[in-house]
Amino acid sequence: QVQLVESGGGLVQAGGSLRLSCAASGRTFSSYTMGWFRQAPGKEREFVATISWSGGRPYYTDSVKGRFTISRDNAKNTVYLQMNSLKPEDTAVYYCAATIQTLTIRDYEYNYWGQGTQVTVSS
Repeated sequence: QVQLVESGGGLVQAGGSLRLSCAASGRTFSSYTMGWFRQAPGKEREFVATISWSGGRPYYTDSVKGRFTISRDNAKNTVYLQMNSLKPEDTAVYYCAATIQTLTIRDYEYNYWGQGTQVTVSS
């Protein structure tokens, strides 16, 4: 098993930036594909980004391409989501997740989840 703890959320004005972190413990971090998901009030949870165990082949949902960057530092057991040019539509609770499968955007294929961190983007 693996335990995940997100941090870095907060309130930011439109056009600003935040960097989310997800610290992992309990298992070998490099064994897992990592993903970021988000859920806004009244909406379904949606995929944001994913990255392989090696840090290669990152993949993003269309709405964040060019603005968000997912990365990982296996030596620190941490995955990051750098969010630039934030929009009010990005407001949501952001979750990191882990899976032993290869890259996937499907939330039901992720086995471990963090508690979430709130991101609020004001107009």
